[in-house]
Amino acid sequence: MPFFRKKEIPTLPSGQRIPRPEAFHWERHFTALGDQADEPLIRKYYSSPPVSGATPLHRISFLALDLETTGLDPEKDRIVSIGFIPFDIKRIYCSGARNFLVNPGQPLPEKTVTIHGITHSDLNEKPGFDQVLPFLLKAMEGRLVVVHYHFIERNFLAAATRECFSTAFEFPMIDTMIIEKQRLLPGKPALFLNRFRKKPRVSFRLDASRSRYGLPRYHPHHALTDALAAAELFQAQVGNLFSPETPVRSLWV
Repeated sequence: MPFFRKKEIPTLPSGQRIPRPEAFHWERHFTALGDQADEPLIRKYYSSPPVSGATPLHRISFLALDLETTGLDPEKDRIVSIGFIPFDIKRIYCSGARNFLVNPGQPLPEKTVTIHGITHSDLNEKPGFDQVLPFLLKAMEGRLVVVHYHFIERNFLAAATRECFSTAFEFPMIDTMIIEKQRLLPGKPALFLNRFRKKPRVSFRLDASRSRYGLPRYHPHHALTDALAAAELFQAQVGNLFSPETPVRSLWV
């Protein structure tokens, strides 16, 4: 049994592992995905490659993104809300904020209704994912996505796009949770050893991560509010941990 936590290796929904995200060639990957895409909407998105990995943070436009879902399994659960807001390392552009309720096309589990508060009546007349995706793609143009816990956004968007358009949807993003883990657990003993030593478990939830930077607590599980919270958290992380000149390839996954 290892004494140290293994480094988490990001994996794309296609199954491709990215052991060194800083060296992954996203421009080349976009070209390959664009060649494979049959849906014009997706092909158009891939025609504009993401920002170069050498670009410093202060020259990048970001889009904070959050999803609410019917569960945690992207293969059987569905998206019910998408929220996003554009920002850079100094400003948040509230005029570009959007929040969409999405009809999942399936019953809502009672346990998730109690978490995000979205009910069947809220979604009955709302558009499906295929109708909301064009708005998201437009907002993503020229921007790098920032999330908190990228497993949800990466895998649920990929699954929904595959279901609607039979095509892949993969793109680089920055995960504020990964930044917190790398900051607080660099080479720390595995969690089971911490339990024996009676050390408190570190929380990497969005509100707990924000509290370490003195940011206010927002009511959780609202897609737009959580997107705003992730944007503010990333700005605080950049201000405390990085330089505006930091190349983005050192942070993206």
